[in-house]
Amino acid sequence: MWNYEKRLEHPINITKPNAQLAQIIISQYGGPDGEANASLRYLSQRYAQTNRNVAAVMTDIGTEELNHMEMVATIVHQLTANLSMEEIAASGFDKYYVDHTLGIWPQAAGGVPFSATMMQSVGDPITDLTEDLAAEQKARTTYDNIIRYVRDFPEIYQPIKFLREREIIHFQRFGEANRKDCSKISKVQKPTTTALLGDAINQTFCRM
Repeated sequence: MWNYEKRLEHPINITKPNAQLAQIIISQYGGPDGEANASLRYLSQRYAQTNRNVAAVMTDIGTEELNHMEMVATIVHQLTANLSMEEIAASGFDKYYVDHTLGIWPQAAGGVPFSATMMQSVGDPITDLTEDLAAEQKARTTYDNIIRYVRDFPEIYQPIKFLREREIIHFQRFGEANRKDCSKISKVQKPTTTALLGDAINQTFCRM
C-alpha cells in the first residue's frame, strides 16, 4: 500500500506554454524509455527477486518512477495549458489535439502509444537487474536529448535536469543491488560445470 504525498519531488512552475517542447518531453511519460515503462518494469520484477533487499530497491525505485511520471505529466500539462487553436496548429500539436484535446496521454515523441511490450520481466534476478541497468541509461540518454532542446528555458530545464540526475542515482542503486544479488547466488550454487559457468557470467555483471 502506498501513501500519496501531494507534492512533486521537484517544483514545476512553467509560465509560458510551448507545445513544440511538450511533444518532445511527453516521450518520457509514455515513450520506450519513459517513466511509465520504468515504474511497471520494476514493480513487476520485484516479485521474482529472491533477495529481499534487492526487491526493496526495485519497490523504492519503481515507486519513485511514479512520481517522475507525475512530474513529466505536469510539465506537459503546463506547457500546453490555455493554448489557442492558432498556437496548436502552428506548433504541430493539432494531431495530438484531435485525439486527446489537451489531456495527458502516454505516447512517445513520435506519436507511438505506450505499450508494455517496451519492457520485460522474465523472473530471473540477474537478467531483470541487467535490463534495469540498461533502462536507466537509456532514460538518461533521452533526458540528455531533451536537455539540448530546453537549455534556454530555465523553468523547464531545472526539473528535467533533476530527473536526469535521478536516472544516474537509480543506475548506481541497481548496480549495488546487482552485486548483492550476484554475491548471494554465488554462495548457494553447487560447484558443477554449469554453475561455475553461470557464476562467471554473474561475476562479470557484478563488476559493472
